[in-house]
Amino acid sequence: MRQIEIPKFGDPEVLRLAERPTPEPGPGELRIAVAAAGVNFADLMARLGLYDKTPPLPAVMGWEVSGTIEAVGDGVSSDWVGVDVIALTHFGGYATHAIASEQQVIRRPPGLDAITAAAVPVHGLSAWVLLDVMARVREGDRLLVHSAGGGLGLMVTQLAKSRGAYVVGTASARKHAALHDMGIDRVVDYTTEDVGEVLAGEGFDVILDPLAGESWKTSFGLLRGGGKLLVYGYSGAVTGPTRRLGALVRTFRSIPWLLFNPFRLMRANQAVMGMELEYMWGEADRVQAWFTKVVELADSGVMRPVVHAAVPLEHAAEAHRMIHARENFGKVVLVCDG
Repeated sequence: MRQIEIPKFGDPEVLRLAERPTPEPGPGELRIAVAAAGVNFADLMARLGLYDKTPPLPAVMGWEVSGTIEAVGDGVSSDWVGVDVIALTHFGGYATHAIASEQQVIRRPPGLDAITAAAVPVHGLSAWVLLDVMARVREGDRLLVHSAGGGLGLMVTQLAKSRGAYVVGTASARKHAALHDMGIDRVVDYTTEDVGEVLAGEGFDVILDPLAGESWKTSFGLLRGGGKLLVYGYSGAVTGPTRRLGALVRTFRSIPWLLFNPFRLMRANQAVMGMELEYMWGEADRVQAWFTKVVELADSGVMRPVVHAAVPLEHAAEAHRMIHARENFGKVVLVCDG
């Protein structure tokens, strides 16, 4: 099989295409002939050496794929063979073949093509956990979504609008028209405007912020009583395609650690909640139930991913470059032959 590996940490050009033996599924596992694989910011962090769960090098990235079941391991019904699926993969998705646990595989509905389907699992599950499990968003809630033009931002916006929420997003100016077409109520250009000043006094019930650093302090100050700040990454520490120690240090030094203390939260009647899917793998039954719901929502169009680009597997470096440059409106997906 062919796969994209990280042989050493660095810019996108370190990624290499390699030929490796096709893996055999173990007990409870299935092997998928991959049609498409989603690209996520965590993959970029792994390539830069900033993701603590990255396997030993050479590592293969990839948390989500679509494709067809080709073989099954012990304890898995042979009825799966030949079935088109969507799956979560714990790394290993950037390849022509991938292994997944049976609990992390869902039949792909006929209404979802393979490329769109590959963009569903990570951002769909993240949006569901953030808005339904944690924030409990409902009609009339006021949301602020940072990085609204990214794959997760768009799915969050779709789900929130389907529940009757008012949504403000931050994005560069070239994405504003498309975001308004998606139904967002207001967009702030973070590249030319001070988000804290522009939105001062607005009062939000839920703020979703993957940026970390000073942004978390600004976001916390925009909450109203009963509000929740949901944090799920530190993309502000990545300012380009190469690792910059200064940016990383500045981001972590500017995190408002003391502001989030329990006494401050009690007095403000506010909450700060964190989400990282990596640490949910041990709760397979819950994740499977959420995954099933997310696929249903994607199939029905309530929360359907927007695919910015479908890039050949061998050009994974270009896919990473797009995301570093913030070019993408929605998801970037890698596609295998056919």
